[in-house]
Amino acid sequence: QLNNIITENLEEFHQEKNDILKAGLSNPKYIQTDDTGARHQGVNGYCTQIGNEFFTWFESTQSKSRINSLELLSHGVKETLYTFNDISLEYMQKQVLSKKWLSKLENIKIRITDKKEFQDWLEKNEIITPKNIRIVTESALIGGLTTQGIPVDLSIVSDGARQFNIFDHASCWIHAERGVNRLIHLNDENKKHVENARNDIWNIYQKLKEYKVNPNESMKQIIYNDFDAFSGKVTGYDALDNAINSFKKNKSDLLKVLDKPYLPLHNNLSERDIRDYVKKRKISGSTRSDEGRRARDTFASLKKTCKKLKISFLDYLKDRLLGSGNIPCLGKSVQVAACRSG
Repeated sequence: QLNNIITENLEEFHQEKNDILKAGLSNPKYIQTDDTGARHQGVNGYCTQIGNEFFTWFESTQSKSRINSLELLSHGVKETLYTFNDISLEYMQKQVLSKKWLSKLENIKIRITDKKEFQDWLEKNEIITPKNIRIVTESALIGGLTTQGIPVDLSIVSDGARQFNIFDHASCWIHAERGVNRLIHLNDENKKHVENARNDIWNIYQKLKEYKVNPNESMKQIIYNDFDAFSGKVTGYDALDNAINSFKKNKSDLLKVLDKPYLPLHNNLSERDIRDYVKKRKISGSTRSDEGRRARDTFASLKKTCKKLKISFLDYLKDRLLGSGNIPCLGKSVQVAACRSG
């Protein structure tokens, strides 16, 4: 009976959870995202968090990939749509899709809203290699999202995981620094090199914090110069040099805040959001029924969003269960809070 109470007849709550994501993506300055393990029916799976300072949304799936991330973002628009436009074609070029397929897809117009139908379309058009399937599917989903109003310059802040590197991606400095901090030193010289590298990283980080408060061109140039000097260093300690080189490769993502000072420098918000989820997983192990997994995602989303909107979660539950109607739809509250913040 307890199981039935927790998992059944929850359509009102599930709908409100979906409204939260739609509101959060309606006009965001940025979103942050992260994922964690979430076993389901004895099989390893993942739970992805999407949010910012006004909302949190969770969804569990059996995989984590860029396609999965784009499919989850599609929950925040009218429908999951597969289509091609200039933005999706540009994405295919960046992903180095062969010229043969680029020239062919430039002249193809599709509008598909069913995943199985799109997979059949891929097979019919002989797009069958894993790489081509991945690139074309990702580009079609990007085309669908941008067609439905998601801006191509939407900033997505993450820990740097590849599955979140879409649209205008920004990386977390704390995660980037861990690649240096976790190195094991075999001698004093290597230890000194690591200490110097970490000092360089946190000096740049401090300047970025100051820049966020007072953006100006002179400070921007100083930070660019400091970053280039650090990322161009060669110490002779191969593991450290590889870690430093990763900063160089991710320069654009790490310095995104210089163009958008309102972006956070780290992904702590997502990690805090997902912490309660991890605790629950450690206690209960995994979910067994599809409805149980869905209920867990829904109430985790509602609880965290209520907290960000400064609404008592207990009062919210009473309001919905008793039908009082005193607490407005959380989706509308998210939109109002975002508008007030400017």
